[in-house]
Amino acid sequence: MTNSEPTASRQLILVTGPARSGKSEWAETLAAGSGKQVIYVATGRVDEADLEWLRRLEQHQKRRPINWATLEVPIELSAVVLSGKPSDCFLIDSLGTWTANLLEQEAAVWATTQQDLLASLKSAAADVILVGEETGWGVVPAYPAGRLFRDRLGTLVRLIGAIADTVYLATGGYALNLSSLGTPLPPAGKN
Repeated sequence: MTNSEPTASRQLILVTGPARSGKSEWAETLAAGSGKQVIYVATGRVDEADLEWLRRLEQHQKRRPINWATLEVPIELSAVVLSGKPSDCFLIDSLGTWTANLLEQEAAVWATTQQDLLASLKSAAADVILVGEETGWGVVPAYPAGRLFRDRLGTLVRLIGAIADTVYLATGGYALNLSSLGTPLPPAGKN
């Protein structure tokens, strides 16, 4: 079996929620329980001048077991997902940071990038757990870049949710299994 063929035991899980909701911690809990080699895929770029960002990264690193591998992948998620083996569990944290890293892509290029990621997730041999932020629950951003980010991330989270085996919402100190509690929406753009 090649890495492009999904396996019966492969899981695709999306954990979404607002800021500071515990979504990363829940995703880490799921990864730890997978029984597989966990590869933490960090989409954030290290900025030595941003002390607050460095503290956040340090908090995440301290929570993770030392036997987890870490990959810094700010752009090429599709290739990483396709490189996995059935014995691997990728924990990708986060879709929001990845989307922000690619915000300057033209609409057509972004559409291709997004479709490439979706195709890689459908073909993955490894388990994949993705953390995605919910940014559209508040005020409409006043600036075009903020609106573009919110719209791209919202659409991406919805598209991944539609193909995920399980979708969790972390909020209010709980992780809710939306896949068992909710009703799937029609595919995006099909109403």
